[in-house]
Amino acid sequence: MESRKNTDRQMRRANCFSAGERVKTRSPSVIVIGGGFGGISAARTLHDASFQVMVLESRDRIGGRVHTDYSFGFPVDLGASCYALFDMDGNQVPQELVTQVGVTFEHILEEINKVRDEQDADMSMSKAFSIVFTRKPELRLEGLAHNVLQWYVCRMEGWFAADADTISAKCWDQEELLPGGHGLMVRGYRPVINTLAKGLDIRVGHRVTKIVRRYNGVKVTTENGETFVADAAVIAVPLGVLKAGTIKFEPKLPEWKQEAINDLGVGIENKIILHFEKVFWPKVEFLGVVAETSYGCSYFLNLHKATGHPVLVYMPAGQLAKDIEKMSDEAAASFAFLQLQRILPDALPPVQYLVSRWGSDVNSLGSYSYDIVGKPHDLYERLRVPVDNLFFAGEATSSSFPGSVHGAYSTGLMAAEDCRMRVLERYGELDLFQPVMGEEGPFSVPLLISRL
Repeated sequence: MESRKNTDRQMRRANCFSAGERVKTRSPSVIVIGGGFGGISAARTLHDASFQVMVLESRDRIGGRVHTDYSFGFPVDLGASCYALFDMDGNQVPQELVTQVGVTFEHILEEINKVRDEQDADMSMSKAFSIVFTRKPELRLEGLAHNVLQWYVCRMEGWFAADADTISAKCWDQEELLPGGHGLMVRGYRPVINTLAKGLDIRVGHRVTKIVRRYNGVKVTTENGETFVADAAVIAVPLGVLKAGTIKFEPKLPEWKQEAINDLGVGIENKIILHFEKVFWPKVEFLGVVAETSYGCSYFLNLHKATGHPVLVYMPAGQLAKDIEKMSDEAAASFAFLQLQRILPDALPPVQYLVSRWGSDVNSLGSYSYDIVGKPHDLYERLRVPVDNLFFAGEATSSSFPGSVHGAYSTGLMAAEDCRMRVLERYGELDLFQPVMGEEGPFSVPLLISRL
């Protein structure tokens, strides 16, 4: 009987099917964990390379932190996506002053780069600002100009989804910017992710809780007790989920990999989307509120300019975003509308609203990654490096484009290629029908593959 059991287990080798399904081919197999852009791009690439691919996604939809909502009757993105600034009394800040302060802000950033180059130890951006103001008091602004400068700091914090006192001065400018400027997905990201996912085997509502790796396969267990086996796995879950430890690895991940997970920062930026009956605001890209501190500043993205729909998007980040997540949706929308009324006292109340909660969402536990003080920028690459037959993708594994959709997409392609080469290499060296999980034998020493 024992021999028959072993044979049955061996015959389930090369397919990423649940343990009760029969093997149909000898095609190499991969389980992709996470149905965001990183996971779907990896799955698409491997599927097109004739691998058997299954995607396990914890949500009831694909896209991850890229989510297009249609409840207004038209698409708006709750995730990834000329200024008119006003003071707290509703007076518009002269455009000349906004431009002048912008130039000063650029000079301050240049001085910050000099400060960091002079010192070995890292520091926060807020600390670097203080040093620059001490050295160059002429860059210190007062009154309305100071408030406008705080708005620029607020926008910088929004870029990293974190407060200036946690952002690394050593690494703040390490991200590469693609040419062509910023764009807005007028139809939302859903058509893009749906096109990439066409024809893939995607299991939504499958929250992975355990990943077991052996020298010649992986076994993945979901929250409902289902198990799946394959030659390899691509892990494309958000960094916040990895940090939370809700997925157990057996054996544990190497110390260097766990340190990369622990030492990368996860920021929070949310969107409160306000749908109005008609447009009553200036035809600009951003409506900004300047204040004495960056926490008190705010800004609204004007979707009407691009889409034709009367929609403004309030975008809090860092500690402000965390505080707003403690509110109900109604209270959060009211808070955002109050900020709008400060600059436009005659503002009409919204007829509909949507509120994102990326920080408290168990499927994300944060918006996107950033460099924290005292930690090296190469943590992104360390997180990307495979561990034996586990491959990693997602925006937090992109050293060039962290926190971006294109960063997640590109790492999915890289993970797929690394996985393809590794699995095919092993197919040439190992008997395809050795025991799936190797329960009868010892672990092998994990192999590391890196582009470094």
